[in-house]
Amino acid sequence: MYTVNNKYEVNIGLEIHCQVISESKLMSGSSARYGGTPNSHVSFYDAAFPGQLPLINKFCIEQAIKTGLGINATINKTSHFDRKHYFYADLPSGYQITQQFAPLVGRGTVEIVNEEGVAKSIRVNRIHVEQDAAKLIHDRNPNFSYVDLNRAGKALMEIVSEPDISSPYEAGEYVKKIRAMVRWLGTCDGNMDEGSMRCDVSLSLRPIGSKTLGTRVEMKNVNSVKFAVQAAEFEAERQAKILDAGETVAQETRLFDPNSGKTKFMRSKEDAIDYKYFPDPDILPLVLEDGLVDKVKAAMPEMPDAKRARYIAEFGMSDANAAQLTSDIAFANYFESAVKSCPDGKSISNWILGDLSALLNEANSSIEDSPVSPGALAELVNIINDGTISGKTAKDVLGFVYTERKSPKDIVAAKGLAQISDTGAIEKAIDEVIASAPDNVAQYRSGKTALFGWFVGQSLKALKGQGNPAMVNEILKSKLG
Repeated sequence: MYTVNNKYEVNIGLEIHCQVISESKLMSGSSARYGGTPNSHVSFYDAAFPGQLPLINKFCIEQAIKTGLGINATINKTSHFDRKHYFYADLPSGYQITQQFAPLVGRGTVEIVNEEGVAKSIRVNRIHVEQDAAKLIHDRNPNFSYVDLNRAGKALMEIVSEPDISSPYEAGEYVKKIRAMVRWLGTCDGNMDEGSMRCDVSLSLRPIGSKTLGTRVEMKNVNSVKFAVQAAEFEAERQAKILDAGETVAQETRLFDPNSGKTKFMRSKEDAIDYKYFPDPDILPLVLEDGLVDKVKAAMPEMPDAKRARYIAEFGMSDANAAQLTSDIAFANYFESAVKSCPDGKSISNWILGDLSALLNEANSSIEDSPVSPGALAELVNIINDGTISGKTAKDVLGFVYTERKSPKDIVAAKGLAQISDTGAIEKAIDEVIASAPDNVAQYRSGKTALFGWFVGQSLKALKGQGNPAMVNEILKSKLG
């Protein structure tokens, strides 16, 4: 169990804001695409011109439903939109449309694995749909801040957990799991560096064994997994020092500074804004049509946890490999495409996560951009399994396929890399090795059997690394007696 100073337990809750992947915004027809010339993706409604009315984007609602189903959550057939009032330059209307009182998605769970390797369920309280605010730009002019309304009104899903997270490590794993899930489902791109996914981290300490939660401190708008972990680590230590000094932790909102690795004061509870929520009078209750949830569910892909279990059962691969392949839908799609041409899924997974990933990492590339197609990797494994090439030679072949963009069979033929399985050729090479080392032969036959590996190595060397290892072993055993 993670503790601070061997005195305190940590309780962490996360609010993760995920920008919905959609062509248009939540309540207007403006483009929801990232980037663009500032203030070019803006309608009169986004800019809060008088008399403009909202119109709910059905696709955004379906995306939120899909996300809720991904965490096995309750989907509420009737939900409501509310106005959250505050005055800031990034909010043209002076309020944000959200779902404070009756969210679209109710309770669900997310499974993570903690630092002790133990599976743990984190309860999700709700997912509500809301509008994003605009973006303030502070680095164009030393005297002014500019407002870009392109982001204003984009659909957000706010995923709110219960305070079930018990360590900074678990907080990082939870964020990674949510990010992987929304990417898997295609409901959010999860790009925290672009701001399309960000989180608020709430942390409190309590004496070990206590059932009462401590005073909660919230850290706003953390924009990476690494920073979420660092913010939690620093804040836990900061609160522990306060409690050890016999003082009381103040309930407040803080910001995390990535440069210093520290949190800093933003506002206290006494300064907290009264948002004056009330139901939006321009939006009727959102009532889902019969069959919509089932329709969304039927179109969903197989989820990572189910796919992971299937990979282990169907292909006999290790849990670690199955977990890695299902951590990113791009890896899973590549794997599934490869096994269509080669049923040896265990070997396919080893090559994807081993040598191919090493080549991609060295080039700072991704599996989507791999010059080795799934079909080419499947062909490589097939010609290993049928004895055309050895596993050692296959590493070289993969490198040539990667750089030359040719098929493994063409590489093997052009470079003469086919494995030697001719009994006569192998026996000749072995006879020469044995004849050149009478002392080693005598020692082997007198009981020093560890020398067998030396004979194998020398024989394969004589065959220029192309000898069939199984045949070399078998013939050597026979000749050495």
